[in-house]
Amino acid sequence: QVHLVESGGGLVQPGGSLRLSCAASGLTSGDYTIGWFRQTPVKEREAVSVIKDDGSTWHDYSVKGRFTVSRDNAKNTVFLQMNSLKPEDTGVYYCAAGRPYYFSDDAEYTYWGQGTQVTVSS
Repeated sequence: QVHLVESGGGLVQPGGSLRLSCAASGLTSGDYTIGWFRQTPVKEREAVSVIKDDGSTWHDYSVKGRFTVSRDNAKNTVFLQMNSLKPEDTGVYYCAAGRPYYFSDDAEYTYWGQGTQVTVSS
């Protein structure tokens, strides 16, 4: 059975940093595209950062230069390093695994974690 477990969320002041982790079991995360998605009460779930099975990465324009996605295959874990956080980064962050054609489309991901809350506020 596949499980994805996010951790690392919390409350941080604007300008601060957090590192989210997505620990996988039941699958080899390096064989999948892993996407980080963000959901807020006022917006639909949107793709934030993606690391593909070939190691290439993509970031939404709103986080480019501030967020970095990486993976540690030995730990079967994917990370999202978030720097220079802004209040608009607030939301529930989910990691998802799949083999999407359109990597920013959440409907194309098969496995999802339970989410972790990130709140950026002073």
